[in-house]
Amino acid sequence: MIFSQIFETINTGLVVLDKEMCVRHWNRWMALHSQIDSSEIVGRNLFDFFPELNRPHFIRNCRSVLAFGHFCFFSQKLHKYLFPMPPAGSLAEEFDHMQQSCSMGPLRNESGEVESLYLSVQDVSEVVSYQKKLVRMNQTDPLTGVYNRNFMESQLAKEVVRCQRFGHELSLLMIDVDLFKNVNDNYGHQCGDYALKEITRRISAKIRQTDFLIRYGGDEFCCLLTETAPAQSLKVAELLRQQICDTPFLFKEHEFSSTISIGVAGFDENDVDVESLLRKADSALYQAKQSGRNTVVNTAS
Repeated sequence: MIFSQIFETINTGLVVLDKEMCVRHWNRWMALHSQIDSSEIVGRNLFDFFPELNRPHFIRNCRSVLAFGHFCFFSQKLHKYLFPMPPAGSLAEEFDHMQQSCSMGPLRNESGEVESLYLSVQDVSEVVSYQKKLVRMNQTDPLTGVYNRNFMESQLAKEVVRCQRFGHELSLLMIDVDLFKNVNDNYGHQCGDYALKEITRRISAKIRQTDFLIRYGGDEFCCLLTETAPAQSLKVAELLRQQICDTPFLFKEHEFSSTISIGVAGFDENDVDVESLLRKADSALYQAKQSGRNTVVNTAS
């Protein structure tokens, strides 16, 4: 009687299956979140209600538990969930299904023989959501929402290794907002923040989902163009330059213009590491600034 009360009130899903995969117990938590009452599912085969579980990996684990008394675990990081259930509350905006950490183990009779197995289901959606937020905070710039320098260092290193191994194309744009200090001095720092956010919005709208826009620091940005040769990246850079200079900026009652200078560098066989590619892009950006700003310079020019 006491164990029955715990079974029904615990804040964890608990399921008991026999050797034929028929449901013998289905606690209140499972009924609440699956919207399947125990009276509907108890005595029925689990796969009648959850056909997606009728797959080799799940069946193999069930047999291992029933035959040898092993314990099995289904990590959220690998499986996301076992039972497709809607997430609770506001988490429905973030996940299609409740994120679950599940375990499976044997249930023995008085003789010590395994006669059934249990499944425990824990809702870890809030934990996963929090972990994702921490990752985003570590990888994105809080003002503009684009990637930050921490992300760039790790991602660029991966892309360089990939280029070296498979001979793929890679280009890097180093972008600097021209005379950005004047915007802050003339219209205030709130206007400066607006300008940076608007610049990143315009650039993001013109690059592919496979490319990466990074705030390198202050008013300097980098754009990592994957699978892009230098000749193509020059066209992209010119498109971005025009996107910024052709349309005025409007903040409250202030209308002003802004421009960017861009240094373009492509990864080639002479580059041995990330730093060499960054140096080339930075050198090209320096030339662009020296040549009068609002221009694009290729490292090879």
